[in-house]
Amino acid sequence: MENKNINKLKEINKLLRYWILNMTTNAGSGHLTSSLSAVELVSTLMFTKDNQESFFKFDKNNKESASNDRLIFSKGHASPLFYSVWAVAGGIDEKELMTFRKFGSRLEGHPTNLFPFTEVTTGSLGQGLSVGLGIAIAQQKMNKLNARTWVLLGDGEMAEGQIWEAMEIASYYKCNNLVAIVDVNRLGQSGETILGNATDLYAWRARSFGWRAIVINGHDINSVQNAYSEAIQETEKPVMIIANTIKGKGVSFVEDENGWHGKILDYESLEKALSEIGQVDTDIRCELIAPNKAEIEKKVIFPETEYINPPIIGEICSPRDGYGEGLLDVMHKDSKVVVLDAETSNSTRAGYAKDNFPDRFFEMFIAEQNMASVAVGLSRSGFKPYISTFAAFMTRAYDQIRMTQFNDDINLVCVGTHAGVSIGYDGASQMGLGDVAFFRSIMDSVVFSPSDITSTRSITRELNNHKGISYLRIVRESVPVLYDESEDFPAGGSKTLMGSDDDKVAIVASGINVHEAIKATRILFGDGIKVRIIDMYSIKPLDESTLSSIANTMGKIVVVEDHFEEGGLGEAVKSFLSGSSSDIRHLCVRKMPHSGSPEELLDYEEINASAIVRTVKEML
Repeated sequence: MENKNINKLKEINKLLRYWILNMTTNAGSGHLTSSLSAVELVSTLMFTKDNQESFFKFDKNNKESASNDRLIFSKGHASPLFYSVWAVAGGIDEKELMTFRKFGSRLEGHPTNLFPFTEVTTGSLGQGLSVGLGIAIAQQKMNKLNARTWVLLGDGEMAEGQIWEAMEIASYYKCNNLVAIVDVNRLGQSGETILGNATDLYAWRARSFGWRAIVINGHDINSVQNAYSEAIQETEKPVMIIANTIKGKGVSFVEDENGWHGKILDYESLEKALSEIGQVDTDIRCELIAPNKAEIEKKVIFPETEYINPPIIGEICSPRDGYGEGLLDVMHKDSKVVVLDAETSNSTRAGYAKDNFPDRFFEMFIAEQNMASVAVGLSRSGFKPYISTFAAFMTRAYDQIRMTQFNDDINLVCVGTHAGVSIGYDGASQMGLGDVAFFRSIMDSVVFSPSDITSTRSITRELNNHKGISYLRIVRESVPVLYDESEDFPAGGSKTLMGSDDDKVAIVASGINVHEAIKATRILFGDGIKVRIIDMYSIKPLDESTLSSIANTMGKIVVVEDHFEEGGLGEAVKSFLSGSSSDIRHLCVRKMPHSGSPEELLDYEEINASAIVRTVKEML
């Protein structure tokens, strides 16, 4: 490739280093050396121009256009560089750069959605490539566009297993529009990275995962341009550009020196560093080239599914089937709904989507962390992802889901089946017992634990309209149908299944324990004891009105759940009623479970009908 505006790029690089140094010293914190090493990689990507063409195509006046390329800084600590390149692109002004890391500034230490050109919040290393994969899938498979997703990775985060999960799935789906740029500057936070500067070894590993790998000198603009030119011509494979760089490049006394990660220059050292950079044109700007707008392929929207023979009350059905049927409902009605599953679709019933909408079902295999982050990328692209696996394994993606809450436009429905000890014979390692605590801890999340097929189907439909993170907890056991098709199950609601003005105790339960409560009520009624059953299908938010009412009228409450004591329904109820004088008994999983039948395990953990009966009689 012939030189393309090399001289201007060199001037831009001087300005970027000038701003990076001033921003971090002015802030008193930041990651200047990690930013300096990637200057040429990012500026060459964004600002190379040849006959009004560029590698990175983006219309900053229409930044949500699906035709735009996307740039993700997976190494989010290099935010000084991220903000600086957008200043060169005219996205923000120089004055705002100097608010970096100040309270109230849009320019946080790691990029968030406060800054309008941040695609997704980053900072927890190893996740950006998966998010980029989700966006690339949306661009290529869903919208049928030629747009690309570029992801800047640090060499340190290449030790994260999720990176390689993303790489194998990107290769599987042949996402040639995904380009990873690895900044191999050798040094991590506390010393040398796992492979040091062995760029050939990085390349060998990338190729073994089915990627095209290109090794370059990351500070040579010609080499970087040639690599990007090759990347955009690739037609079959995702591309990984492995750039040999120097941490702290441009400041001689910090270049390739250990111990500078996360440290900044004092004002005396800053002056010395700026003198090395030389004269800088602070007015230089470079407009990005906008892509050719393309029409997104129109999707056919089908009428909502109609059930000719819906289950009747009392029929024995699997709540999991309600999830699969609910998916078909929303997928027929809303062409933006997509489904991802971690190779459990025959059990979770996400297979209903796989069989009926194969173009909107993505198998993520046994890689839950990657699945969650890919879903974030799809959501960022305007789609509505449902992700599913067993409840016990959903918690493996805690950090990925935790990071989602820091975005203001990501909607993610998480579905965990096979929850609790009631799964039986598979044993303790397969039992989701802390999943409610996990999802309750996420800001503004909603958590549902339905008790039958009808409520599961209804909630599956309801969650398509929820904004933010939601969790649907489903048991494996087939149980009697409790509700008619006409029932609604909104967030913050509950259902009173049995009750009268003479009730002495309220039993608050969710999931399979609702059925145990019904059995217990029949026994108690035979003994002349009247109790009320509350199906608290919405664990977060709670039906506070109903809880307040039973606390004020009865004052005796038994909470029963197939979950650990910490963080579940019982803790939520007791927390809400902490100011009342109610006598609250909490039946939950307190002993290490083992393999056995569901009946044996519910009895062993004392969360079955007989335990409820015993507890109610003790209270009275």
